[in-house]
Amino acid sequence: MKIALIFLFIAPCAISSRIDKDYSSFDSAPPEPNSRFAMLDDVRILANGLLQLGHGLKDFVHKTKGQMNDIFQKLNIFDKSFYELSLQTNEIKVEEEELRKTTSRLQANNEEIRNISLELNSKIEDLLQDKIQLQEKVGGLEEKVIKLVHIQPEVQELKEMTSLKNFVQQQDNHIRQLLKVVQEQHAQLDKQHNQIKELEEKLSNTSFQENTESSFSLKQTEPKIIPLPSHNSTAPVQEFNGVATDCTALYKRGERTSGIYSIKPNGSEAFNVYCEMKSDSSWTVIQNRVNGSLDFNQTWESYANGFGDLKGEFWLGLAKLYSIANQADYILRIELKDWKDNKRYVEYTFTLGSPETDYTLHLSEISGNIPNALPEQKKLRFSLMDHDNATKSDLNCPERYSGGWWHRACGETNLNGKYIKPRSEGKLERRRGIYWKPKKGRFYLIRSTKLMIHPTDLESFE
Repeated sequence: MKIALIFLFIAPCAISSRIDKDYSSFDSAPPEPNSRFAMLDDVRILANGLLQLGHGLKDFVHKTKGQMNDIFQKLNIFDKSFYELSLQTNEIKVEEEELRKTTSRLQANNEEIRNISLELNSKIEDLLQDKIQLQEKVGGLEEKVIKLVHIQPEVQELKEMTSLKNFVQQQDNHIRQLLKVVQEQHAQLDKQHNQIKELEEKLSNTSFQENTESSFSLKQTEPKIIPLPSHNSTAPVQEFNGVATDCTALYKRGERTSGIYSIKPNGSEAFNVYCEMKSDSSWTVIQNRVNGSLDFNQTWESYANGFGDLKGEFWLGLAKLYSIANQADYILRIELKDWKDNKRYVEYTFTLGSPETDYTLHLSEISGNIPNALPEQKKLRFSLMDHDNATKSDLNCPERYSGGWWHRACGETNLNGKYIKPRSEGKLERRRGIYWKPKKGRFYLIRSTKLMIHPTDLESFE
């Protein structure tokens, strides 16, 4: 470019000096024909140079114009992305501010709630003492009544005793009503306390795009232990025609090594299972997921018969699970591990329906150290993309969330979903993954899962 400008500057000067020279010689002598042709050659050379320079400038302008258009397009895309990011950030800030205000208000009332709770406890103790005193008085009155019956008391004394007994009974009823009111207030206080804890946990974990992909809370949840309910079936699972009916029977026989064994439940053909031997019992594993090497988005037939490798990831099969669980009352244990290697578990008593009911599951939680995420006391049908009986709505939960599971409504816990790592894909894809979704609060992405069953004999809890 600089060379072209220098050429444009020097060329006119050369031509001008040439013309002046020609004109100066014109006065003295007529120009020679050769000098005229030389001047025309110079003009032609200059014209060619200018033409080439014009083409070069034209190409440069077109190229510069294209580069500027690309820059403008990239700037527009950047502006659009920055605008969307700003909107999302503002929404998160608004939600965080609302949560802070709500938590501050609840924390301000927390001390008053505690004081009320202490007062209620004091009142309950006073009422219990009054009740004990009244019961003692009633007992004394009953003894007096028995004595008076033997000595045939007068009519007036009988009336007084009757009125006194009625008064005592009224006081007892009044105390019972007060106790009922106190218990209701206790339940409300517990509910409010749980809401405060949930809001505090949600507030502490609020950050950009991490509410739906973080691990279990670092605060260890105290294990919840509920007394094991009584069951109709009390017969222990033993052996059938010399073959163990489940892993517990193998443990009682003396097996103490975890591995693959053959069992034959009552009324069923023999098949292989993986038995996990623990220090005091053995569990029959029905599902195991470790690294996502096995695709759990299978057909109804596959889920009914089972798929995978018992040495790695597998699903035992609904038909086999039914043949085992139909022998006696069983416990379902779910072990979970998140992406920070935090481990949790929960146990349920359960019943499993027949194939005609689509293997309907009925759960009742008995222990665990993680908030429950499976509906209790509900009939949950096993649902798949090609066999969706979970809900009566037009939404197909397996189609939206991948894999087969006991669904009651879309968006609930799914431990047979697509194996997805945190922050690997978009929000919609993460909801297709393995996650644990309590009734209240955020859901947790799971790294590994294990489902096991064990008979409800109380010896395993000692």
